[in-house]
Amino acid sequence: MKTDLTDTTSSKINKALVLGRRAIGTPAVGMVLTLVIVTDEENAYDALKAANEASREHPSRTLVVIKRVSRSPRDRSQARLDAEVRLGADASTGETVVLRLYGEVGDHAQSVVLPLLLPDAPVVVWWPVNAPSDPAKDPLGALAQRRVTDTYAAEQPIHELTARADAYTPGDTDLAWTRITPWRSMLAAALDQVVCEVTSAEVEGEEFNPSVELLAMWLADRLRIPVRRAKSAGPGLTSVRMETSSGPIVLDRPDGSLATLSIQGQPDRAVALKRRETAELIAEELRRLDPDDTYATALRFGLERLDEEAALTAPESEAVVEAAEESAPAPAKPAAKKATAKKAAAK
Repeated sequence: MKTDLTDTTSSKINKALVLGRRAIGTPAVGMVLTLVIVTDEENAYDALKAANEASREHPSRTLVVIKRVSRSPRDRSQARLDAEVRLGADASTGETVVLRLYGEVGDHAQSVVLPLLLPDAPVVVWWPVNAPSDPAKDPLGALAQRRVTDTYAAEQPIHELTARADAYTPGDTDLAWTRITPWRSMLAAALDQVVCEVTSAEVEGEEFNPSVELLAMWLADRLRIPVRRAKSAGPGLTSVRMETSSGPIVLDRPDGSLATLSIQGQPDRAVALKRRETAELIAEELRRLDPDDTYATALRFGLERLDEEAALTAPESEAVVEAAEESAPAPAKPAAKKATAKKAAAK
């Protein structure tokens, strides 16, 4: 069931929700939380699709906030709110309200969203793209217990990751961190199988992938070892290698689907480690509404500190080796041969 409201208000939207529930025969509200999605028109469809799939596990009221940019100065001076209310089969197992904000009302989105929040229920705000530099200080982020961003979708992911560390507030999380949950589980399980001491590690993945940096910082923080990063063609994370006193432990996933776990002295094992869809990532984040202390510790470890410790065990580069060879004196025997060749040519 869909209801379109043009130039409306929050009270009229609430009334449409009540009337819609009565029309489909479900007057009670069975939602467990409110999910607020702040996005643009281009990414709204994909974000809403992922939220609807996640609502099968977490029935929620989904509020999609789209700030429309008016073309002319006259339109920008006029404030207007359009809404689309979806219930029943059109909203999966929850309720969906798509809010389009025009003009000055876009600067006061929190005033529109606040009356639509479920009473006595947690609030989660998700920015699929264009997340604020400090989500906790954002007017919409201040309404939520959990704030979800995605640095992988940023223009400069690594720079964005550093900004997240500087502005971290309990309740913040990132989908780049959620993507490495299976990797962290497999690596922890691998270390439980052998008695050894880890001396160093290397994380390999595609360039400009914040998940590579987060996994490296997590290993460095937990194991107190230097961790190097290496580039690959992807997709995503491709390999983690840990050097231990009992031999190397390697988790390799070249195709983004099936991984191979290799432990010294044991047969190689195939591990299902496929790249997950956004709906699965959001569903995982909605399972816990308390602050993620592990994410905070790994994020605060810092990229600069990671680079400093990795440099201690970095292999000697080819450029340094070539420079050393060029500066070394030439061997005596080849020089003697060249002199003999010159005399023969003179004769």
